[in-house]
Amino acid sequence: MSAAATDSRALHAVLGSGPAGTALARELARRGHPVRLVDRRGDGPALAGVQRYAADVGTAEGARAAVAGAAVVYHCANVAYHLQVEVMPRLQEAVLGAVEASGARLVVLDTLYPYGETGGAVMTEDTPWRATSRKGRMRAALDERYLAAHREGRAGIVLGRSADFVGPGVLNSSLGAAVFPGALTGGEVLGLGDLDLPRSHTGIEDVAAGLATLGERPEGDGRVWHLPTAPAVSTREIHAMIERRTGRPLNVVVLEEPRPFGPFDEEFMAEYAEMFYQHTEPQIMDSSAFEQAFGIRPTPLEETVDATVTWYEKWLARP
Repeated sequence: MSAAATDSRALHAVLGSGPAGTALARELARRGHPVRLVDRRGDGPALAGVQRYAADVGTAEGARAAVAGAAVVYHCANVAYHLQVEVMPRLQEAVLGAVEASGARLVVLDTLYPYGETGGAVMTEDTPWRATSRKGRMRAALDERYLAAHREGRAGIVLGRSADFVGPGVLNSSLGAAVFPGALTGGEVLGLGDLDLPRSHTGIEDVAAGLATLGERPEGDGRVWHLPTAPAVSTREIHAMIERRTGRPLNVVVLEEPRPFGPFDEEFMAEYAEMFYQHTEPQIMDSSAFEQAFGIRPTPLEETVDATVTWYEKWLARP
């Protein structure tokens, strides 16, 4: 086991301050690690034990500055949905070059996109990568390059895949700002596709715990892991959880095909159309390999839903 796994004084650098990066920075600080949280602006609410840092990690210079002195780097940076196919490969090039030069290990937050349509089969780490979408093929190509860099000894790299996020601070998700505000105010609540299909969602705190564990445990390097994810349930069952928590029925608007709704504008939905299969076939992600290897269980989904409602109550009440 490397020094990075045991030395709590080693710096951990988190690239990207979205919901996943912010939750991860908090989790790493809670575990006693010095943490640098990097985005373009370097501002935002103070987080205990976390240093905010401004850098553009899409450039070689910015990425090198962001990872300088870090033992472990977490790539949680993302870009606007319609720019991903163009920009994410450039992000990879800059970040990968920086960690190769610095000697840091790299933990990459990943998606289920490389698998493509599975016909509803349960997704494990052994599921073939058969994406036909532009974004799925792009993600698969990035992942192949990450794993090749590890095999070639250029850097220690591990990938943590997540299903669609849910949890406090998560806005741009099928269970985000298009659902919870309406649930709390009596407004419209988004439902996508077939609401009775089982669908996995990964709690944002489980994303953070999973990535932090991969950062501490280099014996997991060189492969893809599914981050701890609660058993899949239908969207209709999740809506029932929200109703129990809020004490009011939901006014659900079902989109059977992608069109603008709430925070999802026309530009986003046009890009999302190729991924809409995720709502017309079961999306079942199995994280048992991670759970058995690292001894971490996912948070029960109802607990995550409760915490999310509580967060949105405060979010809606903000000045």
